[in-house]
Amino acid sequence: MKIDYDIIIVGAGPTGATCAKILAEKGHCVLVVEKCKLPRYKSCSGMIIAKTAGLVKEYFGVEIPDSVKCTPYDNYGMIFVNDEGREYKFEQRGFNVWRSEFDYFLLSKAKEHGAEVIDGVSVIDCKNFDNYVEVTLSDKDIGVKRAKYLIDCEGAMGVIKRSLLNCKKDYVVTYQAFYDGKINLDPHYFYAYLQPAFSEYDAWFNVKDGMPVLGVAVGDISKIKEYNNNFIGYMQDNHGLEIDKKVKEEKWIMPRIRPDFNIDYGVGRVLFVGEVAGFLNPMGEGISCGMESGYCVAKATAEHFKDPKTVLTEYQQNSREVKAYMQRQWRLVSLMSSKFKNMAL
Repeated sequence: MKIDYDIIIVGAGPTGATCAKILAEKGHCVLVVEKCKLPRYKSCSGMIIAKTAGLVKEYFGVEIPDSVKCTPYDNYGMIFVNDEGREYKFEQRGFNVWRSEFDYFLLSKAKEHGAEVIDGVSVIDCKNFDNYVEVTLSDKDIGVKRAKYLIDCEGAMGVIKRSLLNCKKDYVVTYQAFYDGKINLDPHYFYAYLQPAFSEYDAWFNVKDGMPVLGVAVGDISKIKEYNNNFIGYMQDNHGLEIDKKVKEEKWIMPRIRPDFNIDYGVGRVLFVGEVAGFLNPMGEGISCGMESGYCVAKATAEHFKDPKTVLTEYQQNSREVKAYMQRQWRLVSLMSSKFKNMAL
């Protein structure tokens, strides 16, 4: 059986780019498959916390360039507002970026080390055999590709994961809109509002290139308009929000994290990483744990390439601190809002 690659990575976000860079750097033949055309856009706050900036320096050997940032360049931290409207400020220096440029910057570093990238193509079938993985791609001219491993970095949708594990969809829907307008809040902070009247998860505010961005997250998509109107009204009454016009709006999904913090590490020669595995910090901060879990799986795969059972075991061991950090973050949020009190169990 002809094996085309050592590793096929599905998803070209920060998680996939980290996996690809580490493995290609170590001499492996790597293919990254991305369903969107690159640079791919992702709905996201684009707040890069200090932890993530450090990981970029550690894994990629470079600082985050100004070319991927938006104004205000510097982020000073997060401000949580609990059920009763009390503020909790967490100071931490970071950056404000556009995800399309940031993600493509990381992927370009993986390409520099030899990773091959195919964009605008989806994986429509995946077969997990004893000695290799076979994927069928949506582009008929490319067809079927085989590799020794597949690393799934798809994010919350998890098409490959659902097909292999027969698991159900379980995610939160996010909605945010960009406005021409102004508000009486410091644009250097990311604000998360936990009041039940504004969302079933959280509502948020930040600024990108002078545009106020307001969003809500829900489990029931039919409630987006109600929650969003409540949130806008609150921001108008309490922080002087003035809206001239809506510039654009967007929806996305993120996985719902359960109190047991179950992580699906993989099955056979298919490994799950980042959000699709279940790694996600509160308020949708998935970049840092995605990059860390990506590094952990790449390290395990490179060191034990010929033994898939050991790869899976080592990946799980390597990522214990990633999971522990995630649990600590969720339990901190549980102390601020009754909405998340079950996460303290």
